[in-house]
Amino acid sequence: MKVGIPKEIYPGECRVAATPDTAKHLQKLGFDVLIESGAGESANFANDGYTQAGCKIVPDAPTLWAEADIVLKVRPPQIHPKLGKHEAELLSEGNTLISFIWPAQNPDLLNKLAARKATVLAMDAVPRITRAQKLDALSSMANLAGYRAVIEAANHFGRFFGGQITAAGKIPPAKVLVIGAGVAGLAAIGTAKSLGAIVRAFDTRLVVKEQVQSLGAEFLELDFPEEGTGEGGYAKVMSEEFIKAEMELFAAQAKEVDIIITTALIPGKKAPVLITQEMVESMKEGSVIVDLAAEQGGNCACTHPDEVYRYKGVTIIGLTDLPSRMAQQASQLYATNLYHLLEEMGGAKNFKVDLEDEVVRSALVVHAGEITWPPPKPEKKAQEQQKQPSSTPPISPTPQLPIAPSPVPSVSESKSSADLWLFLFGLALFGIGITAPPSFLSHLIVFVLACFVGWQVIWNVKPALHTPLMSVTNAISGIIIIGGMLQISGEMSSSTTILGAIAILVGTINISGGFLVTQRMLRMFQK
Repeated sequence: MKVGIPKEIYPGECRVAATPDTAKHLQKLGFDVLIESGAGESANFANDGYTQAGCKIVPDAPTLWAEADIVLKVRPPQIHPKLGKHEAELLSEGNTLISFIWPAQNPDLLNKLAARKATVLAMDAVPRITRAQKLDALSSMANLAGYRAVIEAANHFGRFFGGQITAAGKIPPAKVLVIGAGVAGLAAIGTAKSLGAIVRAFDTRLVVKEQVQSLGAEFLELDFPEEGTGEGGYAKVMSEEFIKAEMELFAAQAKEVDIIITTALIPGKKAPVLITQEMVESMKEGSVIVDLAAEQGGNCACTHPDEVYRYKGVTIIGLTDLPSRMAQQASQLYATNLYHLLEEMGGAKNFKVDLEDEVVRSALVVHAGEITWPPPKPEKKAQEQQKQPSSTPPISPTPQLPIAPSPVPSVSESKSSADLWLFLFGLALFGIGITAPPSFLSHLIVFVLACFVGWQVIWNVKPALHTPLMSVTNAISGIIIIGGMLQISGEMSSSTTILGAIAILVGTINISGGFLVTQRMLRMFQK
């Protein structure tokens, strides 16, 4: 099978759907990789790099779309400016397209792709579950957007992020407010904190509080019983009372902070306005707002999508191509997500669209010419099945042919054997008690009790602690050496002296080994 990587035609888009590094991985899956000439130049990936990676360079887009069985893109298909026709028309009938599609916003595009009898998977529809993390292109791009948002803010901010005390005077640290602690928000928090700023964050989902605090930021919390976690881990629409309290908090923070970064989005809906015009006017001269929701209308009432402008002394950044401004890194991450998806679908030899696979089914928006979006919700179906009583009768055991008796002892036989050994051990102790001198009996009692107590202590320790516990106890067992030294006398042939010497040898081994193991374990936790 052939995988085709066309050049992105969206204005200002610098990313590419495959890099020389990921192209090698695709070839290991059995694919032949076709690259449109110049597809990676904007991301600093020259044609020579792809050629050295074993890719075939195709001179133009129509040839690539015609030859490829699977087309990997970044942006959704659109009208090609040079060819004058839609990219969906370039897709051969029955072939596969994988890219960002945004099916909720592009129903006409789905119809065009369905007319080509194509199979289309949307990278923006990959479910946010643990198994699909390596395919989550939205998180990959959001991570870059959050990082770049802080860099853009620092570029337009007139001071240091971190506070300094210099001969010329004291410089206070910048105060940054991040609204929305998703992937982009957490990336922005970590970046701003690493630059030395005082960072505050707010999110309607209280589950992210610990993540925010772990990055060193202050989590702003409302005294409100409502929880904002929605379906799929996204935020949900809150009540009017909550929104009123939320806006009062933002209004108070706008007067204090220097930089506001907003990331609040609700899937399938226009971005909520969180920073009003009055809040912008109340901010200090030279403040900066970075609106990561600008493409969906913006969280700031004064945002102009794709523009950076000043409004009454406040710089408002409404750029919608932040990941593309880090094209090389963004392409590498996105191309890796695509590689994992193709690996999930079986590679070139076993490539198939498995409708039973939750990840593939969720991302599938068009299958063999039929629109399959939105996907069914398997979680709710599973819950309903669990609630319904099972009507199937219990499965009867499969009849088997008679076999010869097994030599393995039964439970009753094992119990009898254990009882026999316990009886013999008790009989031996009784014999020792009758014949041994009183001094030996006192030592024997201490020995037996020590074995029993030690066995109980070690047995009740968690398995994860066995190694450090045993290493320390071996080190402590140096008391054995003291006992052995007390037993050594001038008679070298005496059994007491020999046993004492053996005890000293074994104790020395335990001490040295115990300390070596302990030190090795401690070094594992050192940087």
